[in-house]
Amino acid sequence: MSFHIVVCGSLVPDPLQTLEPMQGPTGPALKNEMMLPAVLDPWAGHALFEAATLAANVPGSKVWLVSLGPKAKLQQLMMSIAQKVAFDLVAVDGPAGGFLDAFETAEALAGAIDGIAGLEKDKMLLFGGCASSSRDASVTMQLIGERLGITDQFLAVDELKPEADGSFQIMERIEAGEYLVSKCAGAPAMVGWATGNLPEPPNNPQVGMQNMRTVMPALQQAKPAQVGTGDVNFTKVEVPQQRRETKIVKDTPVEEIAADIVAWLKG
Repeated sequence: MSFHIVVCGSLVPDPLQTLEPMQGPTGPALKNEMMLPAVLDPWAGHALFEAATLAANVPGSKVWLVSLGPKAKLQQLMMSIAQKVAFDLVAVDGPAGGFLDAFETAEALAGAIDGIAGLEKDKMLLFGGCASSSRDASVTMQLIGERLGITDQFLAVDELKPEADGSFQIMERIEAGEYLVSKCAGAPAMVGWATGNLPEPPNNPQVGMQNMRTVMPALQQAKPAQVGTGDVNFTKVEVPQQRRETKIVKDTPVEEIAADIVAWLKG
C-alpha cells in the first residue's frame, strides 16, 4: 500500500529578526514584512521531513508540498529547502502574514489540493504542523481536512509507524508528558505534526536540482488567492513590553520568596 502525502507548509519571518507589528492599509502587518528574511515554518518542516522519510520507506509513495505565500518569497524559500528532501511543489500566490484568517487560508489550500493532478484521495495523508510560528490558530489543518472530507485527524503527533496492511500507529502528545497511541486502519487521514523524531536532513545538491525542475514551473503557474484577515478587526497590535524587576535577598525562607513572587504576579 503506497501513500500520496500532501504537506501544507509555508514561509514565516526568520525568528531571529525583530518583528514589529503595525497597522497596514489592509489590516495589521509586520513592519517591512516583504524585506524580512523568511524560513520554512518549523512545524511544517517537521511534517515535510517525516513525509519524505515515510515516502522513502513505502514504495510507490509520493510527496507534494502545498505552500501559500508571495511568489517572490516562495522562490527564495525553495532555494534553501529544495535540497533537503524530494517533493513536488504546489504554489498558491497570496499573503503569508501572521494575521491571516485560518478559515480563508484553509479554503485556499484545500482548493489547491483538490486541483493536484494524479492525487488519489483514497491514498492521501494530509500532513502539516500542529501549530505555526506565524499564524498560530491551531485549527488550519483541521479545517483543511474537513473541507477535503478527511475525518480521521490526529494532532501533536511525534511518530507514525506504517504497517504492511496499510494501517499505521500514531503517537499523539497529551498532557503530563504522556502519549496517546492510536491505530488507524489506513488513508485518508490528517496528521498535525509536533516535533517528530527526525533531524533536519543535510543538503543534497542532486535532490535540489531534481526539485527545481518542478519548482520553477509551479511558481510560474501559481494561482492568486484572496486571503486576508476575514471579519476580524484589530484595534491595536504591539510587541509585548519586557519587564524586569530584580530584588536581591539573603537567607530568606522559601515560603517568603514564594509569597513575594505571588504578590508580584498579582500586582
